Amino acid sequence: MKEWNHKEWSKAKNTNKLAAYYLYTPMCGTCQLASKMLEVVVAAMPDLPIGKANLNYVQEIASLYEIESVPCLLITENGKLKEKVYAFHSVPYIYEKLKTVDV
Repeated sequence: MKEWNHKEWSKAKNTNKLAAYYLYTPMCGTCQLASKMLEVVVAAMPDLPIGKANLNYVQEIASLYEIESVPCLLITENGKLKEKVYAFHSVPYIYEKLKTVDV
């Protein structure tokens, strides 16, 4: 998963049917576990545009999307926010959230 800045996220969400943006902070233990789960999902869905960002460096995203906590996965469909996922229950759970739309 590649680190994206705000500009890269905007481009991905506006040029793809489905896109996801994973927000984390480095000192968050739950974020580290969520990152590992997402790596498995990314390997299973290589065509899905998904990026990540340290929320400390993209504070404008936190304000714009009213991020309440990390980890957070923003899922957009056709450029519009579809869902904010805060609870990363399991790899299959995240996979199902992301496969609801054909890329």
